[in-house]
Amino acid sequence: MTPWLNNPQWDLLVEDTYAEAFKSIYASVLVTARDQKWLMAACQAATGHASSTILCDCEAGIEQILDGVSPGQETPDGRIGAILQFHVPRFRKDRVVHLEKVLLARLSQNVLTCPTTRCFNVLDTDPYFKLGRKIAFFGDGHQTRTEMFGHKGWTIPTLGGEFFLSRRFGFADGIMGGNLWFLGYSEEAAIEAADRAAVAADAMPGVITTFPGGVAASASKAGSSYKFLIASTYAEYCPTLKTKLGDKSLVPDGVVSIMEIIINGSDLEKVAQATYAAIDAALPVKGLQKIRAGNYGGRLGKSFVYLHPDKHPLT
Repeated sequence: MTPWLNNPQWDLLVEDTYAEAFKSIYASVLVTARDQKWLMAACQAATGHASSTILCDCEAGIEQILDGVSPGQETPDGRIGAILQFHVPRFRKDRVVHLEKVLLARLSQNVLTCPTTRCFNVLDTDPYFKLGRKIAFFGDGHQTRTEMFGHKGWTIPTLGGEFFLSRRFGFADGIMGGNLWFLGYSEEAAIEAADRAAVAADAMPGVITTFPGGVAASASKAGSSYKFLIASTYAEYCPTLKTKLGDKSLVPDGVVSIMEIIINGSDLEKVAQATYAAIDAALPVKGLQKIRAGNYGGRLGKSFVYLHPDKHPLT
């Protein structure tokens, strides 16, 4: 049963608004390793410093952990693995070149360098990046073009043995900026709601959350009082500024903390379904004043995720 049916709290606590998402291009890669320790070390490094494209080179996260052998969780080499997503905004004029640079840096410096790892392409698309060949140059002439585990790729000798990665890595259109705000009468309530929501979103297929632990304590707005910044803290929603801002403050009475989660994904429908799963997980938290979302009247993007599912065109 869909989570919003027969749930009176939905109408009570969820604002009738939308999250303003926008289009991206993204790549999806599969990293495998000998065990969970080295898998997570590689994945956390490869997706590090990728919370927001405001000052990060991309937005990245772990989409799914695979045990390697169970139905639907198989990996090419039968080892534990993780699917990662890397997004850059579609409105960047250099988006394709930039995404390739992101992958080149992150896969070569954070996956190749991690003990026992291998890296496989997930998206079978055309066009694609000839990324395997470029990373293989680290082999200093000793790299070999091979086919292993049913994938064409390159093998690079390392001091630890050898590293295999696919020859080609595809990319496709995606969605960035799905979001939810959790307004709490206490910091504990806001954090717990956001944490539950992030865990629920992460469990859905085809999406990632990007901030540390999946939660952002500093929602931003486009623009700033300083000309050299493209974004800044959303002062009107900072509880500690309520008295200072007076009538300009948008913080409801009694709210002392607002936490946010960001959801990126392969398409709008998956981001929407993850949004509804996140809301459903957060609703039981006591001390919530409201669940809402950030939007800017369509100035940022045209991909809207309506928080009330009956308003969403894809549900």
